[in-house]
Formats: sequence, structure tokens, C-alpha cells
Amino acid sequence: MATRVVKLLPSSYVAPRNAGGGGRPFSLPCGVLPVPPSRAPRRAVARVAKNSPTGAAENAASMQSLLGLPNVTVDQRTARETRTKKQLQKPELGPKNIHHQLSMVDVVEKIGISRHFAGEIKSILDATHSCWLLRDEEIMLDTETCAMAFRILRMNGYNVSSDDLSHIAEASSDLNGTRSLLELYKASQVSISEDELVLDSIGTWSGRLLEEQLSSRALQRTPLLREVEHALNSPFYTTLDRLEHKRNIEQPDAMEHHILNLPRQTNQDLLALGVMDFTTSQTIYQQELELLDSWVKESRLDQLPFARMKLTYFYLSAAGTMFSQELSDARIFWAMNGVLTTVVDDFFDVGGSKEELENLTTLVEMWERHEETKYYSKQVEIVFSAIYSSVNQLGAKASVVQGRDVTGHLVEIWRDLLRNMMTEVEWRECSYVPTPQEYMENAVVTFALGPVVLPSLYFVGPKIMESTITDIDELFRLMSTCGRLLNDVQTYEREYSEGKLNSVSLLVLQSGGSLTIAEARRELQKPIDICKRDLLRLVLGEDSVVPRPCKELFWNMCKTCYFFYSRGDAFCSPEEKAGAVNAVIHEPLQLPCSLRPLSPPSAL
Repeated sequence: MATRVVKLLPSSYVAPRNAGGGGRPFSLPCGVLPVPPSRAPRRAVARVAKNSPTGAAENAASMQSLLGLPNVTVDQRTARETRTKKQLQKPELGPKNIHHQLSMVDVVEKIGISRHFAGEIKSILDATHSCWLLRDEEIMLDTETCAMAFRILRMNGYNVSSDDLSHIAEASSDLNGTRSLLELYKASQVSISEDELVLDSIGTWSGRLLEEQLSSRALQRTPLLREVEHALNSPFYTTLDRLEHKRNIEQPDAMEHHILNLPRQTNQDLLALGVMDFTTSQTIYQQELELLDSWVKESRLDQLPFARMKLTYFYLSAAGTMFSQELSDARIFWAMNGVLTTVVDDFFDVGGSKEELENLTTLVEMWERHEETKYYSKQVEIVFSAIYSSVNQLGAKASVVQGRDVTGHLVEIWRDLLRNMMTEVEWRECSYVPTPQEYMENAVVTFALGPVVLPSLYFVGPKIMESTITDIDELFRLMSTCGRLLNDVQTYEREYSEGKLNSVSLLVLQSGGSLTIAEARRELQKPIDICKRDLLRLVLGEDSVVPRPCKELFWNMCKTCYFFYSRGDAFCSPEEKAGAVNAVIHEPLQLPCSLRPLSPPSAL
């Protein structure tokens, strides 16, 4: 029996790298989730372009005009990058050299352009790390600089001990400046072990003091208000990078204490580069999403009545974390496999009979010999054909990138998923109640992040040796455990009503009824937090054969799980994150009118 092969990507498709540079800009309409996000009243803003079929193509030009950059060319963009690099390399005189340089690093990271200045940033951080190891007074005696250096160094992979912050582990009357408290609080969030008690202590008292300052009238009129509120309400591991970049570009006064110390031209260059990078990326995101939307229809997945269509959410998680233009393949296949795993999950939960599920599992097990098995139903044929076509095309492309055949690995990922899903079916069939340990060992796989994250490893840059694949097991376990528990805590009621067990109900059963549901949920917060910290330690650590860009994919998915499940089950809501979809993909940047050019365009 021939399998219906769906063409996922045209053979001529090349991921666009510079839609806003010198070539013709894209102008693809993309009317996905056109629900405007709810926004608090804004001060006067200059809108770049309306969200129309041609609006995306006009965004870059309109924003360039706003910034005094009419018809910006690649050469002019390069000139801005060159000036910024010189500013990053410029030795500053006086006692605030390290603080000044770290502030620039922080700004370029916050607006999403740090990859363009990797060499300059590395030089700054190498020098800062040397000063840290020597306990240089310029760092250690200035609380704000010390906290900022610790956070930036650690998140960039430098080995810095939280014990070096022990001199500020306890609150004191000298530590009440809002900026210093904010940096301390943000530093406390990058903990990589439950044993980092110094960071826990700093986070507790700095957070408390910031809350007190928020409630006082003194802080209500300062530019720091929104940044403090945002830091307290949205820890960095619960947000998506591209959402943060947009927020910081649109509200640069939240970074006022950094940019005030920079030259006027540098400020304008940084903002212009951030605007151009984000706006160009949006046109690419819209094209990719339209391509994926066509794939869903060609694969007939939209014909399955039981399936939730979560394409926009999965693509948001891809574009929100793997935002660089050159990572187009990684984003596309991440989102594509996310759609497939959701369809399969729904098929096993509500859409398929036991015979259909067994048939689908057999087809995937046989794979190359699947034609020897008949399809039990039209639904099975649609689901298997979509998996088969997608995996084979993904495998062919990944094999070219890696210089070896990796399709077998991708097939085995799907086999593992369906085997473990069938285990859950058998548990339900015979009313078997697994132990919490049995449940989690199986749920790490059935949470279905394997087909989403693991294939993307092949598209983020480095070539991966076959032996390296076995070294990702702990990264995968921590990511999946954290995500599974976050999901279980927020979806208990729905799953209980469907007669399904999860970690919350199993914990209550194991306690013999001594734990309430609320207590079980609270108790699960500790293993969630431990998994998150341990995962960040592995991602940031250097003692691993797994390349850093590959490790970051696991952290990206962990952040995505927090993004969707830290305050409820936003993934199952079609509206909950629609505003985020629009912000990253559809809505053009909006800048305050006060950010019109600080110098005439001739300054280029």
C-alpha cells in the first residue's frame, strides 16, 4: 500500500537571511490568530506600519524613517555595527570602566543583537572574569556591578561561584538603592543548584525590599517601575527571548540606568540595530508560518476532528527562542514536529480506538516495510503519512547538514514515543495504577518533547557525532521532567475529569490521602525547581561534549514550558497566548515619539 507523500518544503526553498537588507522584502499576508493582545494604555507612540498584507514589507522602511534612517543600506547597517564594536572595544577611564562595559553587554543582549558582537563581548567578559577571580574592588565593592557581573558571566558560561556574593548575602541598610536591589534580585534567579543558599537568601530579601518599594509612592514615577514589576512577575526562565527583545526596544526607558552612561550616537546605533534586526526577522517569521500553515493543509491534519491545531503556539516557541534568521530550518522542523506530537497525543487520548492506536504503532515500528500493513482507518492513514513524510524529509535534510545518515535516529525517536504511549493505554485498559516513579519514567517520553527538540539539534550549527547523542540523556530527562510536572500541576482537574492519572493524583494516592490536592501541587514545586536549576547547570557548564548551541535547545524548551504552564494551562487556550503570537510574528514595533532621531541622518 503506497503511502501518501506530502512535500513539506519546496526543493528550491532557501531560508532567507536578509529580507530587509538589499533584496526585495517579503510581503506575505499571514492572518493567523489575529486577536489583538490586551495592552495597558500607552503613552504616545509612533506606529511603524499597520498589520496589513503589505505591512510586514513596509515595517523596516517605516521604522528606518522614524529613526532618521531613510533607505538604510547594508553598508549603513555595517557602519552602525562598526561604530558599536569600537565603542565596545573602547577603554574607558575612571572607576566605572567595568560597569560601563557590562552595561553595554547587557543592552545588546536585552535587545537581541549580541550575536553580531560576539568577539567584542567575549573580550569584555574575559577581562571581567579575570577581575572577578582577583576579587577586584571595582567589582566587589560596588553592589550593582558585582551582581550584574555575576549574572552576565554565569549566563555566558563563565565559572563564577555564588559564594563570592556572600558579602552581600544579608540585607543591610546600605543596600536599599532600587537599581542595586534589582540587579541582586536578577542575579539570584540564575541559581544552578539547590545548595546555592547565598542566592536564595539574596533573592528573598531583595525581592521583599523591591516589593516594598513598589508599594511606596517614591517609585511610582520612576522609569524603573516597569522593570521592577516585570522582574518580580516574570522571572527570566518564564519568558521567551524575542518577547523580551521587543519589550526592551519599545520601552528603552526600562534600561535607562544603562543607556544614560553611553554616548548619544551609541544609543541611537544600538536602538537602530535592534529595530532593524527585529523587523527583518518578523518578515521571515511570517513567511515561515505561512509555509507551515500550507503544510498542515497538504498533510490533511486539519481534517482530523479530534486534533488541536497548535501550530502558532509551537512556532511561537521556536521563533521566540531560536530567533536568529539563519536558524530557519530548526524553527520550521521544531514547529512541524510540535504539530505532529500534539496530533498523536490527541489521537491516543481521545481520537483513536485501541485498534487504531495499535495499527499506528505497528506502522511506525515497521517503517520501511509499512506497506505490508493495511491502514485500519482513514485517520490512521492521515496521521502515519504525515509522520512518515515529515521524518523522511527532515532526515534527508539533516543528513546533508551532518554529513552522515541520521534518519534512523529520527525514526527511533518516534518509535520510543509510541511505545511509551501504548504503555499508558495498557495501564488504562487494565486499570493499573503505576507508582510515581513508574509514571515519571514513562511520562518523560510521553510528554512528547523528543520529536520536537532532538531533531532540531542537527540544525543549530555544530556537527554532532553519533556518540554525542547518548550524552544528551540527562539534558532530555531534566527538560522533560520539568515540563511534565509543570503541566501536571496545572492540568490536574481536566485530566482527573477524563479519568487520567498524573503526578498530582499519584502523590495524593501514595500519601494514603494525608495530602490534599493543593498540598500535592505545592510539594511538586520543589522537584520542578531542582530540575530547572540542574538543567541550567548542565547547559552553562563546559564539562560536556555536547556543543553549547545544542544544549541551549533543552533550556529553550524548558522556558517554553514555564511560559505556557507557570500560571495555568495556557497551551490549551486558543486565546491565552494569542497576544504573544501577534507580538513576535505579526505586530510591528511601536516606539515612543520621544525616540525620534537624536542626530540628523547625515550623521551616518
